[in-house]
Amino acid sequence: MVDKRVYGILAIATLLAPVFADDGPTFIPDITFKAASLAGWHVLGQADWRVEHGEVVGTAKPGGNGGWLVLDRSYQNIGLYASFRSSGGCRTGVLFRAEKTAGGLKGIYVSLNEGDVAAYRVTLAADGRELRREPVRPPAGAGRNPATGRGRGGEGASVDGIQLDPQIHLPLAPPTPGLRPGGWNAFEIFLDANIQAFLNDVGLRDVAGAVAEEAAGGYGPLALYAGGAGEVRFKDIAYKDLTLRVAPAEQVSSRFRMQRLNEFYYAWSAAAADFNHDGILDIVAGPYIYFGPDFTKSREIFTAHASSPSREYASDCMMQYAADFTGDGWPDVLCSNLGTPVFLYVNPKGESRHWDKYQVVPQVRCEIMDLKDIDGDGKPELIYMADGYLRYAKPDPANPTAPWIVHTISEKGYATLHGIGVGDINGDGRPDIVNVFGWWEQPPAGSRQEPWTYHPQAFGRWARSGPGGALMGVYDVNGDGLNDVVTSMGGHDFGLAWFEQKRDAAGKISFIEHTIMKDYSTAAKNAGGVTFSQIHGLTVADVDGDGVPDVIVGKRYWSHLDNYHDPDPYGPPVLYWYRTVRNPKAPGGAEFVPELIHNRSGAGSELLAVDLNGDGAIDIVTATDRGTFIFWGRPRAGTAKKAPERGSR
Repeated sequence: MVDKRVYGILAIATLLAPVFADDGPTFIPDITFKAASLAGWHVLGQADWRVEHGEVVGTAKPGGNGGWLVLDRSYQNIGLYASFRSSGGCRTGVLFRAEKTAGGLKGIYVSLNEGDVAAYRVTLAADGRELRREPVRPPAGAGRNPATGRGRGGEGASVDGIQLDPQIHLPLAPPTPGLRPGGWNAFEIFLDANIQAFLNDVGLRDVAGAVAEEAAGGYGPLALYAGGAGEVRFKDIAYKDLTLRVAPAEQVSSRFRMQRLNEFYYAWSAAAADFNHDGILDIVAGPYIYFGPDFTKSREIFTAHASSPSREYASDCMMQYAADFTGDGWPDVLCSNLGTPVFLYVNPKGESRHWDKYQVVPQVRCEIMDLKDIDGDGKPELIYMADGYLRYAKPDPANPTAPWIVHTISEKGYATLHGIGVGDINGDGRPDIVNVFGWWEQPPAGSRQEPWTYHPQAFGRWARSGPGGALMGVYDVNGDGLNDVVTSMGGHDFGLAWFEQKRDAAGKISFIEHTIMKDYSTAAKNAGGVTFSQIHGLTVADVDGDGVPDVIVGKRYWSHLDNYHDPDPYGPPVLYWYRTVRNPKAPGGAEFVPELIHNRSGAGSELLAVDLNGDGAIDIVTATDRGTFIFWGRPRAGTAKKAPERGSR
């Protein structure tokens, strides 16, 4: 097997403080083993195995070398989820690809013991005795993550690559790494070209990305181990053949018409503006401007490089925005990536050439930003996170291509890689800033207060790549006159929720969480029965024209390359809109009704919702590793407007 997923950039793909859903597997299992008997398994070695109260129990025989409970069916690439509890000094683990040899068996063994959570190549005698053990080969580029500065696997919590300050009391805590002695421990292990392993919501740093060489065992059953003294119990065993994948038939909503602008991976984001001054909106996505109204002609504004979604972590433009930043009347473009500066590309006013490029912000340490008028001057500012802080930056009108003026909103330690939003939380008419740790209240006009007043609130949870999700929506969901927060619970995980704002008699603000979608364990309860992961792209717009904002959201497919670092990475790359329905009988007075837009493109880092042709319907633009798309909204009957003539806008 070609080790196709091991590259120097693998540190980004596998070492981002991972966790997984604690309520069950992050995949849809082929088999969920309901322990009533040991049918379908056989015993090898010196251990007794039985079923008790729905649990598989293994006990090593005194004086023996331990033994194995071996599945009767063989696999090469497999995903396994289970919970286990060891007691009385029992040692345990899981053997994969238990391939027969002339003298016994060989395979890849993941040890799950205190002080020994690691992956090994093992050789067994025909009677199950272990003859040889050696560590598996680590991945290329193993060590510290160049994107975040974190150590492998996320043991030791950090935010934005900065170790958490114990003096800062965050409203949600990271998971505690390691085994729970005497308690139940949930694990999930994926084995294909590499090994990805997660234990109690934390990635195993001594296993993450290790190479699963076929020479160590190419094909064979999995086996549970019981050794030492005492017993081990397993439950909730579920597994999946990773060599088989299903791509559903392509679907496009009848409410939208799809237009593919480009078939290649150039960007995770897009923006719209009238770049050529013809009165018609155009689209920029990565290095290309696509000219309206038909969007069949494009022009390169900087040298184009199509990325490989399988091997290259990020495009040149993870985040991209457009506005007249120089004040010359022509819209310019901002472009940035995680860990890079923000670059300003200045519109050459119709000249047929690449645009001049200027570094205006030293570095961003986030995958989500926003462009909004924060200070009320009628011009948009860039809201972002870096160096542990929430910040916004704006050009100096006297020298807009020089480094921008930066304002610091938060104390150090509150920034995240994911999740940021802007909106008026307290109803004072001034936009505030939110992230997964709460909201920052903008001071009155004319005040030079920095940082802003912080109000702690957990708008999410600690997900696979740390806390935070996508762009966060701030609007009045239930119609009670108070702005609420709608957010992805993890940009690289499952979960979508809205947080209902409440006020007590004294006017103190609090929030109540209402789940829209969790994970596969709650699939039947999720809104519309819809479940998908990688909710990195989210935006808010009134899709159905009823005057109430709706939520547009999608799956970022292969977020961290062609591997199993992220939950359900090969699930369909869907794009949905969730209709906001104000319903006094629903929890919080509102519910969200999902409708599929497309199931073969997904979302990038951010989504664009705008009426491109002026017909009164919201159009959706996505830039993903599947290409760049417009989903043209169809106006509702009686609401259609005549599209403006060229030059009339």
